[in-house]
Amino acid sequence: MASKSYQVDFANLRASELRRAPDGWHAIVPLGGTKHRLFLSELPASAYAVVLDLPLDANLELRVQAARRLWLALERRPLGTPPLALPALKQRRLILALRALDGWQEGNSYRQIAQGLFGSHRIAKRGWKTDDLRSRTIRLVELGRRLMRFRCGSLLDKGRRRDDSS
Repeated sequence: MASKSYQVDFANLRASELRRAPDGWHAIVPLGGTKHRLFLSELPASAYAVVLDLPLDANLELRVQAARRLWLALERRPLGTPPLALPALKQRRLILALRALDGWQEGNSYRQIAQGLFGSHRIAKRGWKTDDLRSRTIRLVELGRRLMRFRCGSLLDKGRRRDDSS
């Protein structure tokens, strides 16, 4: 009976997927429709048990999620969403905020920005000052300005390693 889980054979990885470095071995293992990046202090023998060494640092939660995805891939189970993936609504809101910022930087009024984002048919002829789309547009411009001020990276860099030494 064939095993239902994958067996990773490091000897058969291409040179571009496995390289030796001064600190150990770095491998890119394609499994389950994604690429898993692994660090190995030494190459395992053919019959091996996998042991994970996860540092208790600020990125522990992200590392645990990545380790779980590797385990799920090895077991041929669905991986779920990537740990760094933004939810669709948040992603849409960030896109709208950056588009609103572009309009604001070009000198457009909030009404013009709202028309560009949501369409002219949704903008009320009267009562613009109290229209919900006006408030939403202002909030999107402010979010876009914050993103620009923080250079997008710090807000979008939800889980990547931060190197304080630079």
